[in-house]
Amino acid sequence: MTEDFLDDIDELAEEELVEEQESQLYEHYRFVADKGQGQMRVDKYLAMHIVGVSRNRIQQAAEANCILVNEIPVKSNYKIKPLDTISVVMNRPPRELEIIPEDIPLDIVYEDEDLMVINKPPGLVVHPGFGNYQGTMVNAVAYKLKDTPEYDAKDPRLGIVHRIDKDTSGLIVVAKNAYAKAHLSAQFFNKTTKRQYVALVWGSVEADEGRIEGNIGRSLKNRMLMTVFPDGDFGKHAVTHYKVIERMSYVSLVQCRLETGRTHQIRAHMKHIGHTLFNDERYGGNEILKGTNFAKYKQFVQNCFSICPRQALHAQTLGFIQPRTGEELMFEAPIPKDMTLLLDKWRGYIANRDI
Repeated sequence: MTEDFLDDIDELAEEELVEEQESQLYEHYRFVADKGQGQMRVDKYLAMHIVGVSRNRIQQAAEANCILVNEIPVKSNYKIKPLDTISVVMNRPPRELEIIPEDIPLDIVYEDEDLMVINKPPGLVVHPGFGNYQGTMVNAVAYKLKDTPEYDAKDPRLGIVHRIDKDTSGLIVVAKNAYAKAHLSAQFFNKTTKRQYVALVWGSVEADEGRIEGNIGRSLKNRMLMTVFPDGDFGKHAVTHYKVIERMSYVSLVQCRLETGRTHQIRAHMKHIGHTLFNDERYGGNEILKGTNFAKYKQFVQNCFSICPRQALHAQTLGFIQPRTGEELMFEAPIPKDMTLLLDKWRGYIANRDI
């Protein structure tokens, strides 16, 4: 298990810069301090209890909010107290995953010797994880590239460069070799990629366009949720730019451009300004947040939930520099059918509103 921990820590820097498929955390280590435990820094304590892990590695884990004491993330200088419960958590289960190539259809919008750009449908998990060890996009890519000599699905230097949530649709880039992965990852790190999303949100967004800035981190009350810490005490710096495309009474279609790429960034930022994504179950968007109390309206919204049974979020545009040629590549994925039908239904509501 120590080797798993080391591998995970090595990848933390990259993972904190991009959107993750889900926000679930898995406990890899748990210790309970003795009754007679004297005060000791948590990084020193863990270095003594986990064989083969340096304090520097543990400090990196703490910076990534992977060290919890009594279920609350702490910094590496936290002083352990008697009976404290110390956990080391990661965003993947503590087991080796065997990547099995699976013949799952992929909508490949572009491919060359270095990379592929895939239009991911809603409902497809990007990475294997708890409850989803097979049937993921990684399994599909492993099958697609099974005859490519340089590609090994288990090699972290290859493969998925960034992530989008299971129920978010849209564009994602896959590196076919280590050279491409390094260069593409650097572009995401340096914020030179171009990423634009479209989302249907609850409420009529007052300003035609705006900028949302606020640190994003895991909620201190519910570790499954990301939340905004406007004072900057917790979380990581995050900026989202939005522009209203269309207002439809109790909902708005917005375009969101990411300046940073935090976990659930758009979902958390839009909720923070009072415009939760439509049918976003995790953040409360699957409730009727705006509108009337008429039964006919409530039934209309329930029908909308059925048409698009997920958060109405689509990664529409992705742009980056081709690592080998230096060419600027830009891709756009059309809004998928479920969101298109949802938007048409709301437009019909506006045109014939009697509820």
